[in-house]
Amino acid sequence: MDGPVIETQRLTKRFRGGQLAVDHLDLTVPGGSVFGFLGPNGSGKTTTIRMLMGLIEPTSGAARLLGERMPRAARTVLPQVGALIEGPALYGFLNGRDNLLRFDSADPAADPRTRKARVAEALDRVGLTAAAGKKAKAYSLGMKQRLGLAAALLQPRRLLVLDEPTNGLDPQGMREIRTLIRELAGDGTTVFLSSHLLDEIEQVCTHAAVMARGRLITQGPVADLASTARGRLAVTTPDPADAARVLKEHGVTDLTVTDDRVTGEPPAAAELADINTALVRADIRVRGFGLERASLEDAFVELTGEGFDVAG
Repeated sequence: MDGPVIETQRLTKRFRGGQLAVDHLDLTVPGGSVFGFLGPNGSGKTTTIRMLMGLIEPTSGAARLLGERMPRAARTVLPQVGALIEGPALYGFLNGRDNLLRFDSADPAADPRTRKARVAEALDRVGLTAAAGKKAKAYSLGMKQRLGLAAALLQPRRLLVLDEPTNGLDPQGMREIRTLIRELAGDGTTVFLSSHLLDEIEQVCTHAAVMARGRLITQGPVADLASTARGRLAVTTPDPADAARVLKEHGVTDLTVTDDRVTGEPPAAAELADINTALVRADIRVRGFGLERASLEDAFVELTGEGFDVAG
């Protein structure tokens, strides 16, 4: 489709008691993107998603999905949207396969003649074929996340909305889900991925938005967001202690010293050539010198003045 797949204008949600969860959010998600919705827990991500999906009404502002106003157009739009929000709602007494059969039978647009085949394909895509006969109440958190994702994939979707989809998964499971997201995007599905894991967003997303305390800090292509931050200065030398001393004297902060390497944050107005010259004049043997590429974490810290859990 032409135009944004998700668009909000001054979207705001204030709960009873005065808590402002989302504050005048202007968000634009391009069609065909893998869009990372990034922020620490409590930053307003899930509340935003619930408004986008028509699960709660905004206090003010507007939201559009697939070009249609939500929640007014929910019955038209939602059949084209797959979603996994705040973990899947499963029937614990049913096995994985029967859960998906139940979900699919509740979809008026689902063809019952191909139901079993579609369920089998969805289980295979998320790596649950071997556990399909196991009751859902015995599933681990990661397995429940996989089953919820399978439910979202029972039908072809123009938009897939995922709230912390790798929650509870081990590193191998996280890699598998990232690969699946890339495959879906390659098939033309726009993926809106909410996460507090910066490295996850950086590895899989083409675009991202950063939230903090209910407000949008920035949005755009991931490469552009990372480029707004200056990278860390890295010096390779057999004299790391002496190099750290000289770097500190020249305003380099947050120094980290390893066996033969020193990294730190260079002062904003510093000429790197002058710092390199100072190291050489101090008889420090410099074998490598330069700025490392800034990460999305660096950009977030620079934009907000704070960090958050980047490892889960």
